[in-house]
Amino acid sequence: MKTIFDEVKINKLKVKNRIIRSATWEGMAPEDGSFPEELFNVYHELAKGGVGTIITGFTSVADEDQYFNGITRLSNDKQIPSNRKVIEMVHGEDVRIISQLALGGYYKIFYDGSIDLVEPDRMSTDDIKLVINQFKDAAIRAMQAGFDGVQIHGAHHFFLSRFISPVYNHRADEYGKDVFGRMKILKDIYLAISEVAPSLHISMKINCSDFILGGLTEDESMMICEEMAKLGIDSIEVSGNGTSRGGIRVGVNEAYFGEFAASLAERVDTPIILVGGHRSIENMEKVLNSTKIEMLSISRPLIREPGLINRWKSGDSRPATCVSCNACYNTPNHKCIFVLRGME
Repeated sequence: MKTIFDEVKINKLKVKNRIIRSATWEGMAPEDGSFPEELFNVYHELAKGGVGTIITGFTSVADEDQYFNGITRLSNDKQIPSNRKVIEMVHGEDVRIISQLALGGYYKIFYDGSIDLVEPDRMSTDDIKLVINQFKDAAIRAMQAGFDGVQIHGAHHFFLSRFISPVYNHRADEYGKDVFGRMKILKDIYLAISEVAPSLHISMKINCSDFILGGLTEDESMMICEEMAKLGIDSIEVSGNGTSRGGIRVGVNEAYFGEFAASLAERVDTPIILVGGHRSIENMEKVLNSTKIEMLSISRPLIREPGLINRWKSGDSRPATCVSCNACYNTPNHKCIFVLRGME
């Protein structure tokens, strides 16, 4: 019988339990994209709190990415030292750490020095190759810094998510036409990273569906995941647009992307990670033992209780205290409103 506390090895990643801190937006970084002291403290608290693996918050691969403020980056070598400091601290707590490599939007620098957001339809082939190289170069920096792996962020309406979606990509070349063309950028990024950083565990995060009219469907997402599995990707984390749903009730509507993830896990040998609405040990272990899903990732519960996994391991099995109010989206630095009010 599988438990959330099992030590597991999924391809290149050996971890002390099945729980991952899913990438969580923090928005604390200065303009240079480095880790400020307050963000070190966030990761230290998470590492001490008992999770087996941490996936960093959105880490941009491009200096020009202006999609929002406060993003950490691995877009140039100057950012390696602060990333290395975080890694060493996390490893000191026997926790593995993966850098989520992402792009909010493709901001093209024009000949007159101006910068503009360019969506998939307007990108040249050279623009696309540049993005692929940005992901590859960021992965090299991640390896040099000491990360255990990287995650290609293809979800949540960010650049890669839009590129693979039929709502945004109407290209008629090799990077469009159909789902196989739209997914080519993901395949090219994976192959480029695996060639230059073979020691890294390479994961991918993807929407099971865009949940919008004309968007990426579950059937298309399944095809993309199957193709990435054939290439040899090390793990796939299943999410979806509108990931942080409110009104989660223990034992009622937890694991809300679970049906797709379970179906995917039956169809591929690649380890599947499920995020979304996990609140209780009972339901998490039900998922693990009734499906082939290997690992579970959580976000909002750890914003309120960074030490949740240690609490559960100590024998206090009460569900997470997160009430899924999503107020953390509107607080400074993505903090739990109950913690800020001293109501821990």
